[in-house]
Amino acid sequence: MVEVVVDWRRSVAENAKACYDRSKKLKAKLDGMGKAIAETRRKLDSAVEEPVNTPRIVRKPERKWYEKFRWFTSTDGFMVLGGRDATTNELLVKKHLEPNDLVFHAQIQGAPFFVVKNPEGRVIPEATLRQAACAAASYSRAWAKGMGSADVYHVKPGQVSKTPPAGEYLPKGAFMVYGEKTWHKGVELKAAVGLVDGRVVGGPPEAVLAQTGEYVVLGVGDTPQGELTRKVKARLRGAESDDIQRFLPPGGGEII
Repeated sequence: MVEVVVDWRRSVAENAKACYDRSKKLKAKLDGMGKAIAETRRKLDSAVEEPVNTPRIVRKPERKWYEKFRWFTSTDGFMVLGGRDATTNELLVKKHLEPNDLVFHAQIQGAPFFVVKNPEGRVIPEATLRQAACAAASYSRAWAKGMGSADVYHVKPGQVSKTPPAGEYLPKGAFMVYGEKTWHKGVELKAAVGLVDGRVVGGPPEAVLAQTGEYVVLGVGDTPQGELTRKVKARLRGAESDDIQRFLPPGGGEII
């Protein structure tokens, strides 16, 4: 049923014209609505759902207990740990040194202790000894001093003591070493940083190169550590600056 509104103040002809004009406007609106509905349906039918660019939260794996130290795995599968500072030096020797381990130290003041972990009491191969000596030399103050090499020795755990000679005092992170030492003379200072399955690793080049083909070898040099970090990051796509710095020797360096 269509309702027709008649204005009694107008003539029949005027009312008829008004009704005609109103019907034309309504028809135009209906045509417009029909086109809008058809266009909307067309867009809905052809639309492809766009991916939502929401930020992806990448959770870093929780650090292992040994990552508070300098660390690497030797080519023979031995874990080697080293102090980062006086606190971790103290912690490494006091808490994590065991009877079958070997302790390495560079013959220079300000050198960290490195420990080859050997819980099974295996014979430690020459390659691991060489790599541990390289780490002890490279992460010592010899690197910051610009020295090309350093002498390193290793001893058994029982030769390392916190008890100083009478009248002397040992600061935090320092220990006395007694008895015969096995020497590694003129150890070249070198380090490497690499990526293994997206994880940054570092240490002696020999050990790092055995794990990955994506690496950077470093030598003593004048490039400041911040700039050196940026250069290494440019070579190792996906590596974080903080993770790279954990494996850089003290002071400057150069990519070689």
